[in-house]
Amino acid sequence: MTNKPDTNLGGIKIQGETAGDIGEARQKFMHRLQELGLDFWVTTIEKINTSSRFIHFQLRKDIAQEWMPDGDTTQLCQKLNLDTECSTSDLEREILLSMLAGPEAFDLPSYNELASAVRIRKNIVEAARKTVLAFDTEEAERPKDYWVYSEATGFTILPGEPLITALQAATQPSTSGKLYSFSCYRATEYVILLAIAQELQITNPKLHHQLQKQWENRAIKSGEFHDIFMREYGSMTVPLPPKYYVPGDRLWFRNPDELSANIMGYEGSWVFYLGNGLFSNFWKQDQPYTLTSKCLEVFHWRNAAYADEAGIFKIDEAIVEELTRTSINNQLKTEQILQEMLNFREPQGVYISGGCIDTSREYPRYVCPETCDLILPNSAIKLNIDER
Repeated sequence: MTNKPDTNLGGIKIQGETAGDIGEARQKFMHRLQELGLDFWVTTIEKINTSSRFIHFQLRKDIAQEWMPDGDTTQLCQKLNLDTECSTSDLEREILLSMLAGPEAFDLPSYNELASAVRIRKNIVEAARKTVLAFDTEEAERPKDYWVYSEATGFTILPGEPLITALQAATQPSTSGKLYSFSCYRATEYVILLAIAQELQITNPKLHHQLQKQWENRAIKSGEFHDIFMREYGSMTVPLPPKYYVPGDRLWFRNPDELSANIMGYEGSWVFYLGNGLFSNFWKQDQPYTLTSKCLEVFHWRNAAYADEAGIFKIDEAIVEELTRTSINNQLKTEQILQEMLNFREPQGVYISGGCIDTSREYPRYVCPETCDLILPNSAIKLNIDER
């Protein structure tokens, strides 16, 4: 179906260098939407002139409000009876419908990048479902058959060991048979890296090779990882709706309590949105969080803080679990906590009246050879050139 969409051009925007590129993007994407049974609900608008060529795809405004009122995507699977755990097609449907209803446009340079972006999101969800860590806020370990550590380079993989296999061994006990300890933030990096590497094998083998060599020589992590691999949408000035999530999004639940937020590992919680109203739980694979249970857990960190014999503040996880269970069984208490926690977070360093909901989400950069903007450090590129 092709109509003029809402003038607020969110949804999915695909660019092109020529009118032919735009026509091809329309044909390919509408064909895929037709295969998924979604084409009837989608509207398009094209802009082709001397300075700009793009096409917008959006979910019809009336349908978006019915299926995702106020941008709430957490009930989408329930409303449409999607089984995203057993059906990869249903997972793709949830991803695309959420993107098509997005308040901020997902701006892509080609249809191929859209197809890759969807596959990477599916990879993230599937890997996050399998990821389980041993809980430890201070220690870090990796499978010694694949990984080695130095202060200068971080955890790198042994030369010749496949990056994908090494990442799976570190994060998926179904592969390695063991749980390894490291932070939830580092785990999100590994899941993203795994998802990207799996896609690069298909679409960009050269970059996959560079990525392999990069991790044989130096790990990319923390702020550098974010800058190289990720893009962010939503902001403190223009926040996303508090219940708007796309499967494969990485996001942060902030701890709004100043005392417990200063305990190592409890500043907040990094997770992935798995779809169907669920968020990754790297400590208990069979118990993914709902928005409610995650908010309750973060809230009760303040009530489980204590000082050990050395005067160092810590969190008693057993108390957190017990208080969370008690709150879930008390509807009035749950509503009182959610009234506070479902507010947007405050800026860094501010602890007055904010909640735990972030204003933005993150997802990986472009990866196709013609349009890739995922640029590895010069050291990795140089290694690749020297080998040829």
